[in-house]
Amino acid sequence: MTPKLDSTPRKQPKQDRSQATVEAILMAAAHILTELGLDSFTTNRVAERAGVSIGSLYQYFPNKKALLFALAQQDAEKMQQLAQEHLTNVEHLTIAQVVQQIVRAAIAAHSANPRLHQVLHEQISRDQVMPAAAESQVENLLRSFLEQRRDQLKPENLDLTVFMVSRTIESLIQRAILDRTPWLESGELEAEITRLISGYLVKS
Repeated sequence: MTPKLDSTPRKQPKQDRSQATVEAILMAAAHILTELGLDSFTTNRVAERAGVSIGSLYQYFPNKKALLFALAQQDAEKMQQLAQEHLTNVEHLTIAQVVQQIVRAAIAAHSANPRLHQVLHEQISRDQVMPAAAESQVENLLRSFLEQRRDQLKPENLDLTVFMVSRTIESLIQRAILDRTPWLESGELEAEITRLISGYLVKS
């Protein structure tokens, strides 16, 4: 049986110089994945592209699996930050307006580098890069907003509602990115997902 590769970074950068090194490595890794593909993705090639020695790379990443994991985690954190920004100070907005903001933020996050996002989606499972605590934080913001609009909601089970909304948005956008549909740029997908979720949530 092939031993499982350790995807945990060896150490975390603390000084500005080491942080810059790690950032250069991750940028190089992202470039190779998007421009050359997974078959050309090696630690030696990443180190060369980043302008660092292979020894320096191995100080932070024990193997290419760890590089993939770090890129996926970085991607998940950006999406989490966007969601938090769009779910804060929204008391004055309607449910439909907040849903539209969430959908718009999710599309922007997924569309930033669709090729990279596709590779990461294929190689790293969701639960590896989105810790339960972080995911709960985003969902709690959505739950808190919907709780304040409880009298306007059609669904009665709030936990199930949050699950349905978050997973539906993510799944539809993810599929659209992978299929390279033209509706992302035209704005049609954003409008239709907003209409779909709002119709599910809001009483007539």
